[in-house]
Amino acid sequence: MMLPLNAELIAEQSLAARQVMAIEVTSSTPSTNTALRLQIAHLSGPMLLAAEQQTAGRGRAGRSWQSAPGDSLCFSLAWPCQLSMARLSGLSLMVGVVVAETLRSQGWPVQLKWPNDLLLEGAKLGGILIETAHRHASPALWALIGIGINVHPNRERDFALANSIAVLHPQSAPDHQRVIDRNYLLARLADALSATLTLFDSEGLSPFVGRWQALHAYQDQPVCILEEDAVLHEGLARGIDDSGRLLLDIRAGRIAITAGDVSLRPVGRALPKGDAHAAVD
Repeated sequence: MMLPLNAELIAEQSLAARQVMAIEVTSSTPSTNTALRLQIAHLSGPMLLAAEQQTAGRGRAGRSWQSAPGDSLCFSLAWPCQLSMARLSGLSLMVGVVVAETLRSQGWPVQLKWPNDLLLEGAKLGGILIETAHRHASPALWALIGIGINVHPNRERDFALANSIAVLHPQSAPDHQRVIDRNYLLARLADALSATLTLFDSEGLSPFVGRWQALHAYQDQPVCILEEDAVLHEGLARGIDDSGRLLLDIRAGRIAITAGDVSLRPVGRALPKGDAHAAVD
């Protein structure tokens, strides 16, 4: 039996909640990132907002994200930052490392696809969306970190998508986790994010580059970089640099790809036919 998300249960199991982070749960919201943005002026510290359902979730480049009650782990974290806007460029990759490592510690062999996808057995498990916000008349910068993870199958959602979708339950779940405790999992993610965001705020992406490379699903494999289904580059994926750019070896030499409205595909894989995605921001 799946337990509903419960802020008190999450907080009881989270060191971050006892030290620095407020946690709230809502049954439904258009977007957890948008909901947190509206609260920025009143926050005294980091806040995590989870939702059972998002009705107007967004992914990277404005693409839609789909979730139904209970089928996903959809949450956003508002975090005050000391880094400049320019140095925040690698934040989504750092968050990917943290989420993937946390899920791997629970038995799921999650990998990363540049720039912001979580993969399980080669299929999309979830994604990450980073936005920023400012308080009125204040120089303080807040990161809005949106994360979506597919937990249970959703036939309507999955049928509508061109890309293959992975879920934590039941096909991919280890035997001892056939019932996913989303409250426990969210507490583990909150603690991991709290610890590593402090490091990122002081040192940027550099300490996480090696960890990202170890989780890179397409390391040293032939890939193509697409923009609106048009191939911009083909080459061998060589990981990322300290600013989060993808390093690609093409015939003319090594180039660095900046994340924008571009996407990565393994060479030979069919192009997607739609822009809808699973999970959340």
